[in-house]
Amino acid sequence: MSPNPIIGLLGGGQLGRMLCQSAAPLNVEIAILDAENAPAMQINQSNHNIHGSYKDAEKIRELASHCSILSVETEHVDTTVLEEIATSTKVAVCPSWKTLRLIQDKYEQKAYLAKQGVPVVDHVAIEGSGDAMHASFKAVSTKFGYPWMLKARKDSYDGRGNLKISSEADLGRAVAEFGGLSCYAEKFVPFQCELSILVIRTEDDEGRSKRLLPYPAVETVHEDNICSRVYMPPRTTPAPVCERAQQVASDVVDKLWGRGIFAVETFVTQDNEILVNEIAPRPHNSGHLFIEAVPYMRNADVVCFRSQFKAQLTSILDEALPSKLEPYVSSSIMINILGGANPDSHLPLVEKAKSMYGDKMAVYVHLYGKESKPSRKIGHVTVTGLVASIAELEEFAKPLVDMASDMRRERLQARSKALRPEQAAVKPTKAPLVLVTMGSDSDLPVLKAGIDILNQFGVPWEVDITSAHRTPAKMAGVATNAAARGIKVIIAAAGGAAHLPGMVSAYTTLPVIGVPVKATHLDGIDSLLSIVSMPRGVPTATVGINNSTNAALLAIRHLGAFIPAFHDKMKAYQLQNEKQVEDKASRLRDIDVEAYLAQMKNP
Repeated sequence: MSPNPIIGLLGGGQLGRMLCQSAAPLNVEIAILDAENAPAMQINQSNHNIHGSYKDAEKIRELASHCSILSVETEHVDTTVLEEIATSTKVAVCPSWKTLRLIQDKYEQKAYLAKQGVPVVDHVAIEGSGDAMHASFKAVSTKFGYPWMLKARKDSYDGRGNLKISSEADLGRAVAEFGGLSCYAEKFVPFQCELSILVIRTEDDEGRSKRLLPYPAVETVHEDNICSRVYMPPRTTPAPVCERAQQVASDVVDKLWGRGIFAVETFVTQDNEILVNEIAPRPHNSGHLFIEAVPYMRNADVVCFRSQFKAQLTSILDEALPSKLEPYVSSSIMINILGGANPDSHLPLVEKAKSMYGDKMAVYVHLYGKESKPSRKIGHVTVTGLVASIAELEEFAKPLVDMASDMRRERLQARSKALRPEQAAVKPTKAPLVLVTMGSDSDLPVLKAGIDILNQFGVPWEVDITSAHRTPAKMAGVATNAAARGIKVIIAAAGGAAHLPGMVSAYTTLPVIGVPVKATHLDGIDSLLSIVSMPRGVPTATVGINNSTNAALLAIRHLGAFIPAFHDKMKAYQLQNEKQVEDKASRLRDIDVEAYLAQMKNP
């Protein structure tokens, strides 16, 4: 290995940022492929950094041309180009593209592990779509009973792409939301807790495991499908069960390919059995506390690890590993800082953490350089106790946990308030001319931009939630009666299967403008195609994905055809847009390109 290796990293989020922090003291250069202002880019100034998408095959090849090793921050990458690089160049891909490809499909991951004798939850593939999918769901319900879990096979994380099926009433929603997806079903397993175990893997020249070294098991707590806290040691899980989880995790990683660090997430059943849930082939949120919990050796072995990121570097560089990892502190708690209802909601929690000191207890704050958005991971706080029990440390950390819980309640309340139409914008007092409706309150942030346009033009509007799948009778009534109430245009937004705009159009003689909403999967393409593909006889106008601004402008043009005041306002709006472009062209002619770009960055 070169004394000054360059490691290429696909993705520059918080994991990449912390990897760079660990690499700098070792004089290991990290070259990143990601957006210009990604968290890792903010602190890493490699001349080999590349701005762009880590899913762009050509940019991946360009990054690999500067590196001796290529690694990943996320498993959602192009494994075809990674296979090409690994098999046709001298660049090592860590972990192997084979591992990444397997893990990308969660059903194939489970099926492979089951064949290898790894204990996993009972699962079955879902076949077909529409009526065939509904029949598959009925068969699964007979096989597993209620409840059971429906999961997307690809591109799901932090609980996204998961749906709990509690009764037959949920099957229609399941078809609507998963109808265009490849998915699978899992038996619902009541469990005591979830344990996560990091495992370091190195391998020989034949691709066989050379060393497997597990970290101590930690307990993870999830709220709203996102990890909120991590405890070491687990609060109620007996030590022998934790040791069993370490062994199971090591067995799992032994059956994968490539060097690196892997996180194995497991369930502890009511009978203290260990079931593997899923694998992350990279550093993991559950391992952040080891930055300060400091696994080290109690014997003469001199190799120490201060974090999972140091371990990742050591493994992919194929350097020496100790014989065992043990925590230096008696206990540790990690609290994720998740974006609150407002951009500054997290600041009191951060300031409180900075002010806390205890007898042989310490508090460490990590912020990721990310814009705060509701539920987004923007940092974490680690609390350690040198000799404190986990119960004592939990009492010490209670103010931080309570503040994080308060932020969560504020997020949920803000989302609940969004259900109320008057919360979206100042509602006009005149009789509405435009009806703005949506399939779910989660679509309201997308529609807010269009509502602002209606307000700007002085168009009276009203807003409603009318799900095509969950409230079909209400939807039909709202659409049928809209014209009689004086409504002239309907704007309807929906994601996923996106049946609402077309169904509303089927029940009304009014013009309907569909707004496809970007949902969890397929980036809104599924919604766009669903709305734009209405059959002859049921015309439904369609704008771009999430583009409620154009929907509102199109609605105003409809109104302007018979209300002169709106026609005049639209003409003035277009003239203003024309003037803005002419002003920019004039300014560009007057100054050079560099000066113009500088003004764009610092208006």
